[in-house]
Amino acid sequence: MVSIALDPLSDLAHDVADFGILSTYLSDRGGEVSEKYGIPLTHGGEPGHIFVLVGQDGLVKWVKDYGAPENGSLMYVETDELYGEVSQRL
Repeated sequence: MVSIALDPLSDLAHDVADFGILSTYLSDRGGEVSEKYGIPLTHGGEPGHIFVLVGQDGLVKWVKDYGAPENGSLMYVETDELYGEVSQRL
């Protein structure tokens, strides 16, 4: 599981530390990786929040875009949802 963001690496490092994030986070500042995989990084001009499952063959198996948080919600993949997607797609 890779999380991709347009944020600078320094901002991501701060968020990872603050929220105790253990999954891999990618700073795709210029958008090159996202473009290569055909993953949109924006919604109506606002940064998206994309979670991507890449198989051992290097192909994208699943993409989840949570958009911007609303009403104090957090951007994360529910454990049951992640387990189901990984079990089904890998």
